[in-house]
Amino acid sequence: MLTYVRFADSLSAWFGKAFAWLIILMTFGTAYEVLVRYAFNAPTPWSLDVSFIMYGTLFMMGGAYTLSRGGHVRGDFLYRLWPPRVQAGVDLVLYFLFFFPGVLALVFAGYKYASRSFGYAEVSVNSPAGIPIFQFKAVIVAAGLLLLIQGIAEVCRCILCLRTGVWPAPPDDVKETEDLLMAEAAKAETRSGGVS
Repeated sequence: MLTYVRFADSLSAWFGKAFAWLIILMTFGTAYEVLVRYAFNAPTPWSLDVSFIMYGTLFMMGGAYTLSRGGHVRGDFLYRLWPPRVQAGVDLVLYFLFFFPGVLALVFAGYKYASRSFGYAEVSVNSPAGIPIFQFKAVIVAAGLLLLIQGIAEVCRCILCLRTGVWPAPPDDVKETEDLLMAEAAKAETRSGGVS
């Protein structure tokens, strides 16, 4: 079970980090648009569409990575006070009640949506450039499948926690700002306590 969790975590991390590079492309695209619009009075017809496409792709393809690192929003003000086994039990129930039905709906509806879009080679109606967008509709299905793979890993995590009473640690490549600030405060307190 732990092997599958590690596989899913690494797969989600690979896709999340690969698609994170879209931030750089979006930055250059937006900077280019601002330059040509305000410096040369020659706005582009494609900038808005391309930024929407890249942001949507980044958002969708980063979902599984965020899930693998525990970064999605939850009621932490209550959740963090519960013992790990209670957290795991609640998570397990909620995955089956809400997560899997939602993700499966995303995959099936996304497939129908993407196949229709591919069928007539859909282009954007938001700009005169007619940017082709049918290939980006496939991102809905890909993101749903990645979330499904990661969701199974999260269920495995819940089962492992129910057995041991300890959450299996996610890979340590992301830190919450709150945790970093608390660690800094603890270090500062230790230093000031040692000087007195």
